[in-house]
Amino acid sequence: MSYQVKRKAEQLTVPVRGLNYRVYRWGQPDAAPVFLLHGWADTGISFQYLVDALPDTWRLIAPDWRGFGDTDWNRQGYWFPDYLADLDVLIDTFAANKKVRLVGHSMGGNVVLLYAGICPERISHVVTLEQYGLSDSDPDSAPERYAHWLGQWRKPPVNLEYDDINDMEERLRFLGPQLSEERARFLAPYWCKSAEQGKLVSKIDPGHKRVNPVLYRRAEARACWRRITAKVLLGLGADSELTKRYREAGVAQEFKSSFANLTEIVIPRCGHMLHLDQPELTAVALDKFLQEE
Repeated sequence: MSYQVKRKAEQLTVPVRGLNYRVYRWGQPDAAPVFLLHGWADTGISFQYLVDALPDTWRLIAPDWRGFGDTDWNRQGYWFPDYLADLDVLIDTFAANKKVRLVGHSMGGNVVLLYAGICPERISHVVTLEQYGLSDSDPDSAPERYAHWLGQWRKPPVNLEYDDINDMEERLRFLGPQLSEERARFLAPYWCKSAEQGKLVSKIDPGHKRVNPVLYRRAEARACWRRITAKVLLGLGADSELTKRYREAGVAQEFKSSFANLTEIVIPRCGHMLHLDQPELTAVALDKFLQEE
């Protein structure tokens, strides 16, 4: 038996900067817009359990990022500023002339934190789930990083294969240990597609596996964060490795110092995938925060 959704998503195809984007949407047209931005290797429909646990007072919009899920692939590779530009178009498309609320998980959390500082006038609330920026990089590593990137273009990466849909379900339950069999069964077909010899393959563009040649510069990220005028919520999983690193000396203090209005919560009994492990608890915290004036 598969999971029975409480609120079925509209599945839309939207042109975004030369690519066809898959966008999932829930809620009444006149409700306040909330964008749900997934992390690396995930898909927008993974927020279904969170959506079902939220009250029907929000207009929820969850795209598949470029190269993930059912959104087009970009054969020339992937660059982080493209996510910012894609989000800008999506906000114009679904919430033009409105202040919006952004919820980003993992990689999506990095996107929303940067965007909210780059375009502070467009955002009223920002939620970053399991993301507080990457560790700073060493400039001296740049030559080796560029060389690695060049070498990867000579041998295209390949995607993960699965023998059958049950293998995909097991993968999902590994990522979200609290995810039930029924919920994994519902989600698995959105994460994979048919491949040769009867196997299944992940829907991720394998080009995402190439190392990014541009080093992450935390000082630049913090400069963006300091310009945020919206309320900010950091949500962490109690059992997540990221949470453990966040508690290390100086990390939490350095992150908090970049924001004028930051709230922090820890969701119990879950790891990195809050929206899979504990969607109901996460929904309660999100709804309370997103309603704050």
